[in-house]
Amino acid sequence: MGCTGPKSVIEVRNGLTFLDLIVKQIEALNAKFGCSVPLLLMNSFNTHDDTLKIVEKYANSNIDIHTFNQSQYPRLVTEDFTPLPCKGNSGKDGWYPPGHGDVFPSLMNSGKLDALLAKGKEYVFVANSDNLGAIVDLKILNHLILNKNEYCMEVTPKTLADVKGGTLISYEGKVQLLEIAQVPDEHVNEFKSIEKFKIFNTNNLWVNLSAIKRLVEADALKMEIIPNPKEVDGVKVLQLETAAGAAIKFFDRAIGANVPRSRFLPVKATSDLLLVQSDLYTLTGEGYVIRNPARSNPSNPSIELGPEFKKVANFLARFKSIPSIIDLDSLKVTGDVWFGSGVTLKGKVTVAAKAGLKLEIPDGAVIADKDINGPEDI
Repeated sequence: MGCTGPKSVIEVRNGLTFLDLIVKQIEALNAKFGCSVPLLLMNSFNTHDDTLKIVEKYANSNIDIHTFNQSQYPRLVTEDFTPLPCKGNSGKDGWYPPGHGDVFPSLMNSGKLDALLAKGKEYVFVANSDNLGAIVDLKILNHLILNKNEYCMEVTPKTLADVKGGTLISYEGKVQLLEIAQVPDEHVNEFKSIEKFKIFNTNNLWVNLSAIKRLVEADALKMEIIPNPKEVDGVKVLQLETAAGAAIKFFDRAIGANVPRSRFLPVKATSDLLLVQSDLYTLTGEGYVIRNPARSNPSNPSIELGPEFKKVANFLARFKSIPSIIDLDSLKVTGDVWFGSGVTLKGKVTVAAKAGLKLEIPDGAVIADKDINGPEDI
């Protein structure tokens, strides 16, 4: 998305960032229950310094905010598996953060795990900061406490938009996570089938802190390694990563909980940002992003924006205001397109600017079930 710093500082709604919304949610939780739920932010060495500056603005909130760094590992040169820093690349480019599976050892190594246990904390709710649907749900927490579940992965029904998402399988008598990267090429289509694998991992995880300590101390979290090929200054390198969801098989009485789609609202691209900034969602005073009940279709419109919209700055520049999409089924935009303010899009809309030509959608335009290729089509 063209971010140079942490993604959690992108403005989502009403000038509020992902982090602002998370802080509001926890403030509301602490105020409602008279408790002190802390917020922990796991950073990589790439985002640590920026995050420290950003959290200063919350100094007067009623939340205890902690930051800690995850590990950094040397990238491996694919040709001979030598660590890249050994080849003379001693800067940041020689290293990488090894995926979110590293959250468990990093909680321990940073001292945060022992500090939480010393305060009587029992469970941690882990989620990606860009998932606006990942909010504390006491129904889930109560279930885990009653049933002594050490680990819970929230899963939700798969749609055609989620075919690459990891799924839960029963293997060797254990619940395990299966990621697309682990599937042989000849079985990828089978993996993507929404008939065969009906759920996928939202990466909202609830984990017992004492269990994390027990397993990390015993060095028992041997998650599958996911090789991630990259290129640095023309050199092909490998990053060996792990996923937090893959830890499910090591915890006692681990479960998957099938949750509503509303708990999975990630912003991975500017097309997702368009959805959450539009009238399809509203923002509550407690920082919750709620779907507008005025939309009758249970699924969100499919949005496909061309490369001109890929970076957040370009995306924001090309929309004078975010269009109304409450009745939109699908939108596909290609070429040099600019949207005026107060535009309404309905049904199936395609906007394609001809090569080398700028196409402006005028203020207040209402476009329903149309292919727009030039001003004459509006």
